[in-house]
Amino acid sequence: MIRYASYFIAALLPLLLFRWFAPVAVGEIDFWLLWLAAMVLVALPVVYAEIALAYRSVETPLAGMQKLTREADVSPLWRSFGWLAALVSVIIAALVISGASTGMLSALADLNSAPSIPSFAVAAGLMIIALLLSLLGITPLPIGLGLMVIGLIVGAVNGLPNISFSMTAVSLSEWARAVALALVSVGAGTGLYWFAQHVTTSAPALANTPSQYGQGAAKTGQYRATTRVLPIWMLQLVVGLLALLISGMALTPISQLLYWAGVLFVASYLLHYSTQQLTHKFGVVVSLAITAIVALLLVVAIPRLWLVGVLVIVSTVAVLLLSIFAGWKMKISHLRKSLNFSSEAYYNLWRIAIRLIVPLALLLALLGWIIQWVS
Repeated sequence: MIRYASYFIAALLPLLLFRWFAPVAVGEIDFWLLWLAAMVLVALPVVYAEIALAYRSVETPLAGMQKLTREADVSPLWRSFGWLAALVSVIIAALVISGASTGMLSALADLNSAPSIPSFAVAAGLMIIALLLSLLGITPLPIGLGLMVIGLIVGAVNGLPNISFSMTAVSLSEWARAVALALVSVGAGTGLYWFAQHVTTSAPALANTPSQYGQGAAKTGQYRATTRVLPIWMLQLVVGLLALLISGMALTPISQLLYWAGVLFVASYLLHYSTQQLTHKFGVVVSLAITAIVALLLVVAIPRLWLVGVLVIVSTVAVLLLSIFAGWKMKISHLRKSLNFSSEAYYNLWRIAIRLIVPLALLLALLGWIIQWVS
Protein backbone atom coordinates (compact mmCIF):
# COMPACT_ATOMS: atom_id res chain seq x y z
CA MET A 1 0.00 0.00 0.00
CA ILE A 2 2.90 2.37 0.70
CA ARG A 3 4.09 2.07 -2.89
CA TYR A 4 0.67 3.05 -4.26
CA ALA A 5 -0.21 5.76 -1.73
CA SER A 6 0.27 8.52 -4.31
CA TYR A 7 -2.24 6.87 -6.66
CA PHE A 8 -4.84 6.47 -3.91
CA ILE A 9 -4.43 10.17 -3.13
CA ALA A 10 -4.61 11.14 -6.81
CA ALA A 11 -7.89 9.27 -7.22
CA LEU A 12 -9.40 10.57 -4.00
CA LEU A 13 -8.71 14.31 -4.03
CA PRO A 14 -10.99 15.14 -6.99
CA LEU A 15 -13.82 13.03 -5.52
CA LEU A 16 -13.35 14.74 -2.15
CA LEU A 17 -13.18 18.37 -3.24
CA PHE A 18 -14.86 18.91 -6.61
CA ARG A 19 -18.25 19.66 -5.09
CA TRP A 20 -16.84 22.79 -3.41
CA PHE A 21 -15.38 24.39 -6.54
CA ALA A 22 -17.31 23.05 -9.54
CA PRO A 23 -19.69 25.58 -11.18
CA VAL A 24 -23.42 25.39 -10.51
CA ALA A 25 -23.98 24.64 -14.20
CA VAL A 26 -21.63 21.72 -14.80
CA GLY A 27 -22.13 22.01 -18.56
CA GLU A 28 -20.17 25.28 -18.84
CA ILE A 29 -17.71 24.31 -21.58
CA ASP A 30 -15.56 27.40 -20.99
CA PHE A 31 -15.04 26.37 -17.36
CA TRP A 32 -13.93 22.88 -18.44
CA LEU A 33 -11.42 24.44 -20.84
CA LEU A 34 -10.11 26.82 -18.16
CA TRP A 35 -9.75 23.94 -15.70
CA LEU A 36 -7.86 21.90 -18.31
CA ALA A 37 -5.56 24.88 -18.96
CA ALA A 38 -4.96 25.28 -15.21
CA MET A 39 -4.18 21.56 -14.91
CA VAL A 40 -1.51 21.87 -17.62
CA LEU A 41 -0.06 25.32 -16.87
CA VAL A 42 -0.27 25.37 -13.06
CA ALA A 43 -0.88 21.94 -11.55
CA LEU A 44 1.54 19.90 -13.67
CA PRO A 45 4.64 22.11 -13.10
CA VAL A 46 3.86 22.25 -9.36
CA VAL A 47 3.67 18.45 -9.05
CA TYR A 48 7.01 18.21 -10.88
CA ALA A 49 8.48 20.73 -8.41
CA GLU A 50 7.13 18.83 -5.41
CA ILE A 51 8.54 15.50 -6.59
CA ALA A 52 11.90 17.12 -7.41
CA LEU A 53 12.17 18.71 -3.96
CA ALA A 54 11.13 15.42 -2.33
CA TYR A 55 13.87 13.57 -4.16
CA ARG A 56 16.48 16.26 -3.43
CA SER A 57 15.71 16.51 0.28
CA VAL A 58 15.03 12.81 1.03
CA GLU A 59 12.86 14.05 3.91
CA THR A 60 9.24 14.92 4.64
CA PRO A 61 8.17 18.44 3.53
CA LEU A 62 8.71 20.18 6.87
CA ALA A 63 12.12 18.60 7.52
CA GLY A 64 12.99 18.74 3.83
CA MET A 65 12.43 22.50 3.55
CA GLN A 66 14.84 23.07 6.45
CA LYS A 67 17.47 21.04 4.63
CA LEU A 68 16.83 22.70 1.25
CA THR A 69 16.87 26.28 2.57
CA ARG A 70 20.22 25.65 4.24
CA GLU A 71 21.52 24.10 1.03
CA ALA A 72 20.31 27.07 -1.05
CA ASP A 73 21.48 29.55 1.62
CA VAL A 74 18.17 31.45 1.69
CA SER A 75 15.94 32.89 4.40
CA PRO A 76 14.19 30.48 6.79
CA LEU A 77 10.96 32.20 5.67
CA TRP A 78 10.74 29.69 2.81
CA ARG A 79 10.44 26.88 5.35
CA SER A 80 6.91 28.09 6.01
CA PHE A 81 5.79 25.94 3.07
CA GLY A 82 6.18 22.87 5.30
CA TRP A 83 3.99 24.41 8.01
CA LEU A 84 1.39 25.58 5.49
CA ALA A 85 1.33 22.14 3.87
CA ALA A 86 0.45 20.55 7.22
CA LEU A 87 -2.22 23.20 7.82
CA VAL A 88 -3.78 22.75 4.35
CA SER A 89 -4.25 19.03 4.97
CA VAL A 90 -6.04 19.74 8.28
CA ILE A 91 -8.24 22.37 6.60
CA ILE A 92 -9.22 19.86 3.89
CA ALA A 93 -10.01 17.27 6.58
CA ALA A 94 -12.15 19.80 8.47
CA LEU A 95 -13.97 20.86 5.30
CA VAL A 96 -14.86 17.35 4.17
CA ILE A 97 -15.84 16.22 7.68
CA SER A 98 -18.07 19.28 8.02
CA GLY A 99 -19.70 18.22 4.75
CA ALA A 100 -19.94 14.64 5.99
CA SER A 101 -21.81 15.69 9.14
CA THR A 102 -24.44 17.56 7.10
CA GLY A 103 -24.65 14.79 4.49
CA MET A 104 -25.07 12.02 7.06
CA LEU A 105 -27.76 13.92 8.96
CA SER A 106 -29.61 14.56 5.70
CA ALA A 107 -29.43 10.89 4.73
CA LEU A 108 -30.59 9.76 8.17
CA ALA A 109 -33.47 12.27 8.02
CA ASP A 110 -34.60 10.70 4.73
CA LEU A 111 -34.53 7.33 6.50
CA ASN A 112 -36.48 8.81 9.46
CA SER A 113 -33.55 8.02 11.74
CA ALA A 114 -31.91 11.41 12.23
CA PRO A 115 -30.81 12.10 15.85
CA SER A 116 -31.66 15.45 17.39
CA ILE A 117 -28.03 16.56 17.51
CA PRO A 118 -26.65 19.82 16.06
CA SER A 119 -24.57 19.48 12.92
CA PHE A 120 -21.46 20.96 14.58
CA ALA A 121 -21.65 18.36 17.38
CA VAL A 122 -21.86 15.55 14.82
CA ALA A 123 -18.89 17.11 12.99
CA ALA A 124 -16.88 17.19 16.22
CA GLY A 125 -17.70 13.54 16.90
CA LEU A 126 -16.69 12.53 13.36
CA MET A 127 -13.45 14.47 13.75
CA ILE A 128 -12.59 12.56 16.93
CA ILE A 129 -13.26 9.27 15.11
CA ALA A 130 -11.04 10.43 12.23
CA LEU A 131 -8.26 11.33 14.68
CA LEU A 132 -8.42 7.83 16.18
CA LEU A 133 -8.36 6.27 12.70
CA SER A 134 -5.34 8.42 11.85
CA LEU A 135 -3.31 6.25 14.24
CA LEU A 136 -3.64 3.45 11.65
CA GLY A 137 -1.54 5.38 9.14
CA ILE A 138 -2.17 4.61 5.47
CA THR A 139 -4.54 1.67 6.12
CA PRO A 140 -7.79 3.75 6.05
CA LEU A 141 -6.91 5.23 2.62
CA PRO A 142 -7.92 2.28 0.37
CA ILE A 143 -10.90 1.56 2.64
CA GLY A 144 -12.09 5.14 2.19
CA LEU A 145 -11.64 4.99 -1.58
CA GLY A 146 -13.58 1.74 -1.75
CA LEU A 147 -16.51 3.07 0.29
CA MET A 148 -16.68 6.30 -1.72
CA VAL A 149 -16.65 4.43 -5.06
CA ILE A 150 -19.31 1.96 -3.85
CA GLY A 151 -21.48 4.86 -2.69
CA LEU A 152 -21.17 6.59 -6.07
CA ILE A 153 -21.93 3.34 -7.96
CA VAL A 154 -25.03 2.71 -5.84
CA GLY A 155 -26.11 6.30 -6.46
CA ALA A 156 -25.53 5.94 -10.22
CA VAL A 157 -28.05 3.07 -10.35
CA ASN A 158 -30.81 5.71 -10.28
CA GLY A 159 -29.32 7.38 -13.35
CA LEU A 160 -26.64 9.92 -14.13
CA PRO A 161 -27.42 13.66 -14.26
CA ASN A 162 -28.52 15.10 -17.59
CA ILE A 163 -25.96 17.77 -18.52
CA SER A 164 -26.68 20.53 -21.04
CA PHE A 165 -23.44 21.89 -22.47
CA SER A 166 -23.10 25.56 -23.39
CA MET A 167 -20.54 28.35 -23.62
CA THR A 168 -20.74 31.23 -21.12
CA ALA A 169 -18.81 34.46 -20.64
CA VAL A 170 -15.26 33.97 -19.34
CA SER A 171 -14.36 36.00 -16.26
CA LEU A 172 -11.51 36.34 -13.79
CA SER A 173 -13.71 34.77 -11.11
CA GLU A 174 -14.21 31.74 -13.33
CA TRP A 175 -10.44 31.46 -13.79
CA ALA A 176 -10.08 31.65 -10.00
CA ARG A 177 -12.46 28.69 -9.54
CA ALA A 178 -10.70 26.73 -12.29
CA VAL A 179 -7.25 27.27 -10.71
CA ALA A 180 -8.57 26.37 -7.25
CA LEU A 181 -10.12 23.22 -8.69
CA ALA A 182 -6.86 22.31 -10.42
CA LEU A 183 -4.85 22.88 -7.23
CA VAL A 184 -7.14 20.77 -5.05
CA SER A 185 -7.33 18.11 -7.78
CA VAL A 186 -3.59 17.54 -7.56
CA GLY A 187 -3.26 18.32 -3.86
CA ALA A 188 -0.93 21.22 -4.65
CA GLY A 189 0.14 22.98 -1.48
CA THR A 190 -0.40 19.92 0.72
CA GLY A 191 2.95 18.19 0.20
CA LEU A 192 1.10 14.86 0.07
CA TYR A 193 3.08 13.56 -2.92
CA TRP A 194 6.31 14.79 -1.39
CA PHE A 195 5.43 12.84 1.76
CA ALA A 196 4.41 9.73 -0.21
CA GLN A 197 7.67 9.87 -2.19
CA HIS A 198 9.66 10.06 1.07
CA VAL A 199 7.74 7.19 2.69
CA THR A 200 8.14 5.04 -0.43
CA THR A 201 11.89 5.50 -0.72
CA SER A 202 12.56 5.16 3.02
CA ALA A 203 10.30 2.18 3.81
CA PRO A 204 12.44 -0.79 4.97
CA ALA A 205 10.49 -3.23 2.80
CA LEU A 206 11.22 -1.17 -0.30
CA ALA A 207 14.62 0.24 0.53
CA ASN A 208 16.55 -2.44 -1.38
CA THR A 209 13.98 -2.90 -4.14
CA PRO A 210 15.23 -1.64 -7.53
CA SER A 211 12.57 0.74 -8.82
CA GLN A 212 12.10 4.07 -10.51
CA TYR A 213 11.46 5.63 -7.09
CA GLY A 214 14.71 4.73 -5.36
CA GLN A 215 17.74 6.97 -5.09
CA GLY A 216 19.93 4.30 -6.63
CA ALA A 217 17.97 4.58 -9.87
CA ALA A 218 18.92 8.22 -10.25
CA LYS A 219 22.61 7.48 -9.75
CA THR A 220 22.48 5.04 -12.64
CA GLY A 221 20.54 7.46 -14.83
CA GLN A 222 17.33 5.39 -14.69
CA TYR A 223 15.33 7.76 -12.50
CA ARG A 224 12.94 10.08 -14.33
CA ALA A 225 10.61 12.45 -12.50
CA THR A 226 8.23 12.09 -15.45
CA THR A 227 7.69 8.39 -14.70
CA ARG A 228 6.49 9.43 -11.26
CA VAL A 229 4.56 12.59 -12.15
CA LEU A 230 2.68 11.82 -15.38
CA PRO A 231 0.79 8.71 -14.12
CA ILE A 232 -0.35 10.69 -11.06
CA TRP A 233 -1.35 13.74 -13.12
CA MET A 234 -3.19 11.71 -15.77
CA LEU A 235 -5.09 9.77 -13.11
CA GLN A 236 -6.13 13.07 -11.54
CA LEU A 237 -7.24 14.38 -14.92
CA VAL A 238 -9.41 11.33 -15.65
CA VAL A 239 -10.92 11.18 -12.15
CA GLY A 240 -11.44 14.95 -12.26
CA LEU A 241 -13.43 14.70 -15.48
CA LEU A 242 -15.55 11.91 -13.99
CA ALA A 243 -16.07 13.93 -10.81
CA LEU A 244 -17.24 16.92 -12.84
CA LEU A 245 -19.68 14.77 -14.81
CA ILE A 246 -21.25 13.22 -11.70
CA SER A 247 -21.05 16.30 -9.46
CA GLY A 248 -24.77 16.95 -9.96
CA MET A 249 -25.80 13.34 -9.33
CA ALA A 250 -28.47 12.79 -6.66
CA LEU A 251 -27.43 10.11 -4.18
CA THR A 252 -29.84 7.85 -2.29
CA PRO A 253 -29.65 7.90 1.53
CA ILE A 254 -27.74 4.59 1.62
CA SER A 255 -25.27 5.69 -1.04
CA GLN A 256 -24.78 8.98 0.82
CA LEU A 257 -23.96 7.15 4.05
CA LEU A 258 -21.46 4.92 2.23
CA TYR A 259 -19.85 7.88 0.48
CA TRP A 260 -19.53 10.00 3.64
CA ALA A 261 -18.21 7.04 5.64
CA GLY A 262 -15.48 6.75 3.00
CA VAL A 263 -14.76 10.46 3.33
CA LEU A 264 -14.24 9.96 7.07
CA PHE A 265 -11.58 7.30 6.43
CA VAL A 266 -9.79 9.49 3.89
CA ALA A 267 -9.84 12.49 6.25
CA SER A 268 -8.09 10.32 8.85
CA TYR A 269 -5.12 9.89 6.48
CA LEU A 270 -4.89 13.67 6.01
CA LEU A 271 -4.72 14.04 9.80
CA HIS A 272 -2.10 11.28 9.97
CA TYR A 273 -0.02 13.16 7.40
CA SER A 274 -0.26 16.41 9.35
CA THR A 275 0.76 14.66 12.57
CA GLN A 276 3.74 13.03 10.86
CA GLN A 277 4.84 16.41 9.57
CA LEU A 278 4.77 18.02 13.01
CA THR A 279 6.46 15.01 14.63
CA HIS A 280 9.75 16.24 13.20
CA LYS A 281 9.52 19.24 15.56
CA PHE A 282 7.38 18.22 18.52
CA GLY A 283 7.26 14.43 18.83
CA VAL A 284 4.28 12.14 18.25
CA VAL A 285 2.12 12.92 21.32
CA VAL A 286 2.39 16.72 21.11
CA SER A 287 1.94 16.65 17.33
CA LEU A 288 -1.22 14.57 17.64
CA ALA A 289 -2.56 16.99 20.27
CA ILE A 290 -1.82 20.03 18.06
CA THR A 291 -3.50 18.39 15.06
CA ALA A 292 -6.54 17.45 17.17
CA ILE A 293 -6.96 20.95 18.62
CA VAL A 294 -6.59 22.74 15.27
CA ALA A 295 -8.88 20.26 13.49
CA LEU A 296 -11.63 20.51 16.12
CA LEU A 297 -11.47 24.31 16.17
CA LEU A 298 -11.75 24.47 12.38
CA VAL A 299 -14.66 22.07 12.13
CA VAL A 300 -16.65 23.50 15.06
CA ALA A 301 -15.91 27.23 15.05
CA ILE A 302 -15.65 28.13 11.34
CA PRO A 303 -18.64 27.93 8.97
CA ARG A 304 -18.18 25.64 5.99
CA LEU A 305 -18.24 28.40 3.37
CA TRP A 306 -15.55 30.26 5.29
CA LEU A 307 -13.46 27.08 5.38
CA VAL A 308 -13.57 27.03 1.58
CA GLY A 309 -12.19 30.59 1.54
CA VAL A 310 -9.50 29.73 4.09
CA LEU A 311 -8.51 26.68 2.02
CA VAL A 312 -8.25 28.79 -1.15
CA ILE A 313 -6.05 31.42 0.49
CA VAL A 314 -3.73 29.10 2.43
CA SER A 315 -3.24 26.60 -0.41
CA THR A 316 -2.60 29.38 -2.95
CA VAL A 317 0.00 31.01 -0.70
CA ALA A 318 1.64 27.62 -0.10
CA VAL A 319 1.86 26.88 -3.83
CA LEU A 320 3.16 30.40 -4.51
CA LEU A 321 5.94 29.87 -1.96
CA LEU A 322 6.77 26.48 -3.47
CA SER A 323 6.90 27.80 -7.04
CA ILE A 324 9.08 30.81 -6.20
CA PHE A 325 11.44 28.71 -4.07
CA ALA A 326 11.79 26.00 -6.72
CA GLY A 327 12.00 28.46 -9.61
CA TRP A 328 14.14 31.26 -8.19
CA LYS A 329 15.92 30.09 -5.03
CA MET A 330 17.06 26.53 -5.74
CA LYS A 331 20.28 25.94 -7.64
CA ILE A 332 19.66 25.10 -11.29
CA SER A 333 22.02 22.12 -11.22
CA HIS A 334 20.25 20.57 -8.22
CA LEU A 335 16.79 20.69 -9.78
CA ARG A 336 18.05 19.57 -13.19
CA LYS A 337 19.60 16.51 -11.56
CA SER A 338 16.49 15.76 -9.46
CA LEU A 339 14.08 16.05 -12.40
CA ASN A 340 16.41 14.26 -14.85
CA PHE A 341 14.37 15.15 -17.93
CA SER A 342 15.19 13.32 -21.15
CA SER A 343 16.08 16.61 -22.88
CA GLU A 344 17.18 20.10 -21.90
CA ALA A 345 14.20 21.58 -23.77
CA TYR A 346 11.72 19.92 -21.38
CA TYR A 347 13.63 21.26 -18.39
CA ASN A 348 13.62 24.80 -19.82
CA LEU A 349 9.86 24.64 -20.44
CA TRP A 350 9.28 23.49 -16.86
CA ARG A 351 11.54 26.23 -15.52
CA ILE A 352 9.67 28.95 -17.45
CA ALA A 353 6.37 27.56 -16.16
CA ILE A 354 7.42 27.34 -12.49
CA ARG A 355 9.16 30.75 -12.47
CA LEU A 356 6.69 32.85 -14.45
CA ILE A 357 3.46 31.17 -15.50
CA VAL A 358 2.54 29.55 -12.16
CA PRO A 359 3.05 32.69 -9.97
CA LEU A 360 1.20 34.89 -12.49
CA ALA A 361 -1.70 32.43 -12.76
CA LEU A 362 -1.95 32.21 -8.95
CA LEU A 363 -1.96 35.99 -8.50
CA LEU A 364 -4.69 36.37 -11.14
CA ALA A 365 -6.68 33.65 -9.41
CA LEU A 366 -6.37 35.40 -6.03
CA LEU A 367 -7.56 38.63 -7.69
CA GLY A 368 -10.51 36.73 -9.13
CA TRP A 369 -11.45 35.37 -5.70
CA ILE A 370 -11.23 38.85 -4.17
CA ILE A 371 -13.53 40.24 -6.87
CA GLN A 372 -15.99 37.40 -6.28
CA TRP A 373 -15.97 37.83 -2.48
CA VAL A 374 -16.35 41.60 -2.67
CA SER A 375 -19.20 41.40 -5.15
